[in-house]
Amino acid sequence: MRWGLLGALVVLALAPAAQAGGPTLTLGTAEDIVRSSSLVEAKAQMTLLQLAGFRAVRVTSIWKPGELAPGPAERKVLDNVVAAAELSGIRVYVSVFHAGSRTTPLAPEDRAQFASYAAGLARAYPSVRDVIVGNEPNLNRFWLPQYAADGSGASAPAYLSLLAETYDALKAVSPDVRVIGGALAPRGVDRPGTGRDTISPTRFTRELGVAYRASGRPLPVMDVFAFHPYADNSSRSPELPPSDPDHLGLVDYPKLVALLGEAFDGTAQAGSTLPILYDEFGVEATIPTEKASLYSGTEPATTRPVTEATQAAYYRRALQLAFCQPNVTGMLLFHSHDETALSAWQSGLYYADGSPKSSLAPVRDALAATRGGSIGRCEGLALRIKPRTAFSARTLGIALRCDLDCVYRARLVKLPAGTTTAATSGRAKADARVAISLRRKLRPGLYRLSVSVTHPVNRGEPVLRESAPFRVR
Repeated sequence: MRWGLLGALVVLALAPAAQAGGPTLTLGTAEDIVRSSSLVEAKAQMTLLQLAGFRAVRVTSIWKPGELAPGPAERKVLDNVVAAAELSGIRVYVSVFHAGSRTTPLAPEDRAQFASYAAGLARAYPSVRDVIVGNEPNLNRFWLPQYAADGSGASAPAYLSLLAETYDALKAVSPDVRVIGGALAPRGVDRPGTGRDTISPTRFTRELGVAYRASGRPLPVMDVFAFHPYADNSSRSPELPPSDPDHLGLVDYPKLVALLGEAFDGTAQAGSTLPILYDEFGVEATIPTEKASLYSGTEPATTRPVTEATQAAYYRRALQLAFCQPNVTGMLLFHSHDETALSAWQSGLYYADGSPKSSLAPVRDALAATRGGSIGRCEGLALRIKPRTAFSARTLGIALRCDLDCVYRARLVKLPAGTTTAATSGRAKADARVAISLRRKLRPGLYRLSVSVTHPVNRGEPVLRESAPFRVR
């Protein structure tokens, strides 16, 4: 099935996706505020994520050279994260990486320790099945060297070695662990010796594929590809293309899929069908005067934060785009809560003190509309409703619950002619219980209650449910 958001500038014919987006998207936040040595605090913060409409959280776990598994302090924090998430019904992603480029795991011994650490984490927490390997390895902030002495790319081949070894270690723990690779930044200068050596995701993905093919590896290295599709700055809508064609944004999904296909199709590693996780996407909002005392430092001029209304609109637009991208399995907003340093991220739906921004409610509604399948209309997407119904001949009522957003038409039918005695129509949100009444005074005879449901935006085949015939005397 080929989908595209109506009005998109480009539609690319793609191989069938391994997983589809739409209402199956995992929607959450990349947020370490839930990392706490107190279970009570971890659960309190997890509850705030629930109230914002998130159903998943990505937390970090930092590997340090010499570590073969998470230590006691880290285990205590992760114990609380996992317990709080289970109590809250929230899915946990863990991003395992090193603190910065000074500890890049390049040597075989370091790679083995890193892989052991990730495997130890997966072994300790069987409910955590999503592990992200590394973070933005195309940036010098997290990986050095980016280039070899001759100017060729060095980071992609080295990262591939780490990813492959960690993949094997995690799969040895359980084949059910989803190994998530990439986690690429959306930009890079592609020129060595600039003082900030970085590589664009376009070049990095190609070089990752070249290195994989050259390795002759008969196994995959990842189950999912993670990407951070930030806009050039917060003032740019996610539907606008980046300023540099080698940079990638949300609107560049066709290019990303094509790059993955170029890199891996025809090998043991899935390429153009590889599931994609947007595990970071953020829009910074300006801080109102009454909240300024919560923050410190200076906002970088390059950030260009927006109003909270614009933040909410951009998050909604981002969800619309991701919803219609078939290979995309999830989107995690960066963050749920603002960071206090203005040099960092004020992209949350909560201020630094935990009070909600005005953007929270509309974003929560957008998340609900995404889960209900109504955030946008996608070309070729036809959603079939799975309703649950209960009929009452005594009260002439119908109890209805749709798994997705739905529109319904309920009828009281006179038998055997099939004529409509009474009817009503309406709309229901996903998982909402609706009580439909067709009560009226009836003449004696044989009747039946029926309800037909379909999706209001991405219409599939209508689904009809009928009661058994009943007699009115």
